[in-house]
Amino acid sequence: MDLYDAIHEMRRLSAEGVPFGFSFMSYNASTGTSEGVVEVRHARLRKRERVEHHRDAPIVEAYLDLDTMQPRRFYQPLLMSFNGEKVVLQ
Repeated sequence: MDLYDAIHEMRRLSAEGVPFGFSFMSYNASTGTSEGVVEVRHARLRKRERVEHHRDAPIVEAYLDLDTMQPRRFYQPLLMSFNGEKVVLQ
């Protein structure tokens, strides 16, 4: 599945209130480090960040992990899978 198709589908499902699962490679821009692959079993996207609040807002997606109820973020290019399908950046 293409990255942008996956993001579009995540937004559509979130608007309908339907949870989905995905995985991504973690990345901490402040330290330039990763803690490896993050698996999220049940999530919904949150409202997009604005550039005034996050310098990488155009490529960051905010989500709510429905298992922990914690708000989180991931970088779009680091998305690896969506609902069990491999995601590729074309």
